Amino acid sequence: MRLTAKGRYAVTAMLDLAVHRQEGPISLADISQRQGISLSYLEQLFAKLRKSELVTSVRGPGGGYQLQRDPSEIFVAEIVDSVDENVDATKCSGRADCQHGEMCLSHQLWSDLSSEIHQFLAGIDLASIIERRDVKQIAARQDAVREEQLDAVEGELVRMPAAAKG
Repeated sequence: MRLTAKGRYAVTAMLDLAVHRQEGPISLADISQRQGISLSYLEQLFAKLRKSELVTSVRGPGGGYQLQRDPSEIFVAEIVDSVDENVDATKCSGRADCQHGEMCLSHQLWSDLSSEIHQFLAGIDLASIIERRDVKQIAARQDAVREEQLDAVEGELVRMPAAAKG
């Protein structure tokens, strides 16, 4: 069974947007820093998320991305589907040619499991995930780490000689 990094990263980035939605548009750089996902990879994912109308982009200073709908109306399966990812437990990627071009004995079992997983993910919305206590704690920890990093950078700038600053 395969849910690759693409699907996991897309869901993680969307959760980050949901957690920080009250802050206005969120830059991909902020998501990248908090979640440890490369900026270039996020750009690729967000092009697909925008095309699927899950996010909107805001240009200009203070711009970034926002959820297009309320977190309670965005389901994990939609996110996974939007980045061209599928959850497939079959050996043959659903082609039914698992055994020398023919369907194997267990193909239908794995195909049914794939459908069950997709249905499971289709029943989970972003709001229900971000309301979990453990998710709130993780988000708070990530925000605290980011604040420490920003404070450290600001401290370095304060200590720079005037000539180096400008």
